[in-house]
Amino acid sequence: MTKFVSLLTSVAISALVAGAAHAEDIKIKISTLADKTAPGRITNIEGAAKIMNEQFKSAGVDKHIVIEANNSAVKGWDDLALENLKAFSVGQGPDIYTVPHEWIDQFAQDGYAMQMDERIAASPWVYGDILPVLWNSAKANDGKIYGVPQDAEIRMFFYNKDMLRKIGKDEAFIESLPAKVEAGEFTLDDLTALSKEVVDGKAAQYGMLHRPNVGIDYLMVFQSYGVKFMDEKTGKLVFPKAEMTKALGWYERNAKEGVTPIDNTAMSWEAIQGAFKQEKAFIFHQGVWAVAWQVGEKNGATWPTDKEGYFHKIGWLPAPAAEKGGKPANLSHPILYAVNPKSKNAEIAADLVALASLPYFNNEHAVTSYHTAISNAQTAMPKYKENWVLSAASPMMANAQFVPNHTQFGSYNKVLFNGLQAVETGKMTAEQAVDFIADELEMQFGKDIEIRDSASN
Repeated sequence: MTKFVSLLTSVAISALVAGAAHAEDIKIKISTLADKTAPGRITNIEGAAKIMNEQFKSAGVDKHIVIEANNSAVKGWDDLALENLKAFSVGQGPDIYTVPHEWIDQFAQDGYAMQMDERIAASPWVYGDILPVLWNSAKANDGKIYGVPQDAEIRMFFYNKDMLRKIGKDEAFIESLPAKVEAGEFTLDDLTALSKEVVDGKAAQYGMLHRPNVGIDYLMVFQSYGVKFMDEKTGKLVFPKAEMTKALGWYERNAKEGVTPIDNTAMSWEAIQGAFKQEKAFIFHQGVWAVAWQVGEKNGATWPTDKEGYFHKIGWLPAPAAEKGGKPANLSHPILYAVNPKSKNAEIAADLVALASLPYFNNEHAVTSYHTAISNAQTAMPKYKENWVLSAASPMMANAQFVPNHTQFGSYNKVLFNGLQAVETGKMTAEQAVDFIADELEMQFGKDIEIRDSASN
């Protein structure tokens, strides 16, 4: 706490020296995506400004921080990143902005993101407790950190335990599944076989459902099969054909065996969520925020809302390993705070981000928006512990992986999804889909992508 107070005092003194003779507002502009469920991305910065203003007042500094927020109405995070890049290109970029982690390298290369390594090392009072794995998401291709994790989330397979009971599985088997997955004893093919057993036993209409459109949930499966999407040394996207064939082959088998419906990608979100909520589907694959609608009153059914009742009914699994003895895969997609190094108030902006990253503020965001903690301290705080969903999800962050910090990965993923869709609908075999995807990626990216026989070469 002493370091915290001294940091703020030094900021106050610096502001005093800079021109205390003339009272003025210090305007800090922040840009983020409009999201009614996640106001904390702005209100936490406003709360941090309030603290610093009190410090200014106590130090006799006639300065006042004013937060000017831009809640952008663009469609998604990629659009927000492009909007901010355009603003920076004409000298109108914000002082602080939120950015999906895969864009941080682009902002760093263009000089629009402050390098944070020294600040992080010098501020253990806030940054020393942030989950180490999350810093990987904030690194550019030069290996340096250019953002601060603003939130985190984790993806998983949700499975219905009641359906396993209906087909005669005992409690020991049902409750042992997560541990077996973690130990590499229960594989993706085992999950397929179990799902088929549930369908064949008439306990469910669908064995396994996933998102119907482009996203990142399904990439956990590709990671389990050893797919690497980017060469960290060269910064280039890569397409390893052998591992891709195996991963798409898993989806192909699921469709052929009636585990996943061949029209999964033509289904609406409402139909998919409704099927899981109304207990027509054994497995649904998405992320922790899905628990909000699972325990809510939507989608035509009511489930237990307490921890004991919910986990008696539903279990969570990371993506199992592809082979016995392998490691499961978890996927997270953090949003980052980044600071404009060219801002005349860059130092104050960076200090606001530090304050807004403290456990109290981040919990205010996490518990209202179903995001997991970015620091260990958060998980011990009453407000977080009382949210049994997030408390249960946090341990799954230990082995989290991320999509590449590459601005073109979104386009890559769209082509990959087209191949997945072709395989599930039976229009292509896994091998044909891999050739199709490779051709499309080469046509789109040219020398900016490497088509490889396998991830190891």
